[in-house]
Amino acid sequence: MSASPVTPAPPTTPGKLSEGARIVDTFIAPSKTFTDLRRSAAWWGPWILISIVSLIFVYSMGKQVGFDQISKNQIAHSKRADAFDKLPPDQQAKQLQFSNNIIAGFGYGSPVLILLFSLISTVALWATFKLAAGAETTFGQAYAIVMYAGLPGIIGAILGIISLFAGVNPEGFDVNNPVGTNLAYYLDPDTTGKFVRGMASSLDVITLWSIVLMGIGFACTSKVKRGNAIIIVLAWYLFYKVVTSALATMG
Repeated sequence: MSASPVTPAPPTTPGKLSEGARIVDTFIAPSKTFTDLRRSAAWWGPWILISIVSLIFVYSMGKQVGFDQISKNQIAHSKRADAFDKLPPDQQAKQLQFSNNIIAGFGYGSPVLILLFSLISTVALWATFKLAAGAETTFGQAYAIVMYAGLPGIIGAILGIISLFAGVNPEGFDVNNPVGTNLAYYLDPDTTGKFVRGMASSLDVITLWSIVLMGIGFACTSKVKRGNAIIIVLAWYLFYKVVTSALATMG
């Protein structure tokens, strides 16, 4: 009696990842997360998490430092410091109140700003990968890549929250650089030029981590090599830092 033919097993397909698994894998196995974006380009998970931590950080700043003190610190290190000191008390109070409202508004509006800034970053990167590298990544996948790649930022925010409640010096607090994850944090703002400090802030552990994640993301969703993808993202970041650092010298 002849043996019955063996039916080959169907090819296995990667299992679907939940939003929670995607978030965890972004830190420990990013290729799994970004490869899963081919199946679903949902991005709401990291956005919600980043937004929650951002709002807690803003609340912590207001409680431990105060928006009024943050405004004073910003003015003290700007070119309008001398002019501000010469104003009568009522005019100073009005300017501080206006600055407080701006800082608080942008801070508590961070969930919306995250969506906007992620959109701007996505447009620049997606167009570059499409036109310069022939990437197959869709716009939706690119937006999700940028959002998931921003997850390391919650580590920086958590470190900031810890430092705020550990006893930060309110008069020395810099809202634009609250945590010592980059070189600029350790430079004296009174003796170091704004352009130099701006470029020094680009040497940031958290940001560089996110850049690498973006490169991995575009490599996983297209045929672009990982190294080339990281270089493209890094080039855009350096361009952004040069422009913003140059603009900072004008303020």
